[in-house]
Amino acid sequence: MAIALSLLSALSYGISDFLGGIFAKRSSPWQVAVVGQTSSGVISLLAALVVAGAPTSTDMAYGALAGLGGGFGVAFLYRGLSTARMGVVAPLSAIGTALIPVAVGLSTGDRPSPLALVGVVCAFPAIALISRVVDDNPAHRGGVIDGILAGIGFGTLFTFLGQVGDEAGLYPLALSQLTSIGAVIVTATVLRQAWVPRSRRAWAAVVMGPLGATAQGAFLFATHHGLLSIVSVISSLYPASTVLLAAVLLREKIHRWQGVGLAFAALAVTLVAAG
Repeated sequence: MAIALSLLSALSYGISDFLGGIFAKRSSPWQVAVVGQTSSGVISLLAALVVAGAPTSTDMAYGALAGLGGGFGVAFLYRGLSTARMGVVAPLSAIGTALIPVAVGLSTGDRPSPLALVGVVCAFPAIALISRVVDDNPAHRGGVIDGILAGIGFGTLFTFLGQVGDEAGLYPLALSQLTSIGAVIVTATVLRQAWVPRSRRAWAAVVMGPLGATAQGAFLFATHHGLLSIVSVISSLYPASTVLLAAVLLREKIHRWQGVGLAFAALAVTLVAAG
């Protein structure tokens, strides 16, 4: 069950990120992030009213902290996707997304098999290869930085969301997504970027709401059935669909050394799942 939910999370994240990158290229990444997170938050809140749950104050605090990381991550992910190649930004963000909760899980009692630990080690060469830039285009270098920052944010999101109790229901998830809106606004304000959605193109990001809610909801329930260190790595497969869609629809080329990096990343996830 944990593997199936994690893969559902990965697929939903990947499609959502592809759409977010498209919308961000046509509008503002900050405005797209605000609209997308608001849409996800509303859907999760409505679902929380239906799904039974009894969250504690600790569960809600974890949800809020997860939202701060998620908002920070999505803001820089969309900024990177709007200016650089999706095949660089999305995979790089996924490695950070996986490594942080893996480290936390191992330090707090997770005991994956030796095979899974080998998979974690394989993630490091993947980082070096995937993050190599195609040329001297400053946008590509900026995409690498944005991918790293997004990975830190999403890793924080996964870590805290994974601490929410099994009986909490969906209220901590809804709080997480609503809190993330504030994180996006604060980040945009500090960087002096316009975040108020004013164009029709920015509001098109409302269609990402169901995908975002599904991605985080599936991850949350997956952590109730499996180890955080395992679930987070499987869910971090999300760039696979993003890169595939970018290659097919946007004609983005996957360079040979990036392909090797993606292979290492796939090997890492496979070993962790098998372990």
